[in-house]
Amino acid sequence: MQRSARPELQNKEYQMAKQELYERSPIRAFDAATDGGLKAGEIGIVTSKKGLGKTSVLVQFGMDTLLNGKQLVHVSFDQHSENVISWYEGIFTEIGKKKSLANADEVKAEIMRNRTILNFNQENFNLSKVVNTLDALKAGGIAVAGVVIDGVDLSKVSADDMKAVEKYAKSAKVAVWMSATAEGDKLDDSVPKALQEFFTIVLHLSASGSSVEVLVVKLHDKKNAGASLKLDSKTLLMIEK
Repeated sequence: MQRSARPELQNKEYQMAKQELYERSPIRAFDAATDGGLKAGEIGIVTSKKGLGKTSVLVQFGMDTLLNGKQLVHVSFDQHSENVISWYEGIFTEIGKKKSLANADEVKAEIMRNRTILNFNQENFNLSKVVNTLDALKAGGIAVAGVVIDGVDLSKVSADDMKAVEKYAKSAKVAVWMSATAEGDKLDDSVPKALQEFFTIVLHLSASGSSVEVLVVKLHDKKNAGASLKLDSKTLLMIEK
């Protein structure tokens, strides 16, 4: 159930701390590099080889929703809830490191109340069933504004699955980010052709020397636009190159 903030936290100091964290979010750099980023009702996906930082990027998108004071659902097909929670703890800490913030702990505790974590096995729980679960949350009064779905196996995703996600995203006015393992750094290597039309933004993480570049392989009608972002080698936060 959605909970209202405790009265003692609803003060100017608290709101300023949350706003400062939101402005510091690595998603501000992403939005600037991608004409405003992913909008409500759209679907994006992050792909890469295993171990390059897909989950970190998804959590950054999820954290941005939370810092904006909105409800987030994090769906994981390949990680336990404890691991997901650790990712959010780490990303929150890294975003807040550059300056000591008053009420940082209170902000963290409060925004995490707006996060729902769901774990499924894609062998018996496809994306259409995920949408059914999201619809049930909506019917229960949870006003979800952002959804991230980590660890999707695109070989097990049908066009009908994506149509269900697309319909949900548009009707609920929700931005949906996914992640999937893919070897190549071109659009056709990252996402099967039959599914490409459903994604507004496709990102691919590519190792380049000691760093990881964030390649924009689809942005609306543009394809293989290259990279203007990378992951910080220590924090895995997205930064400008």
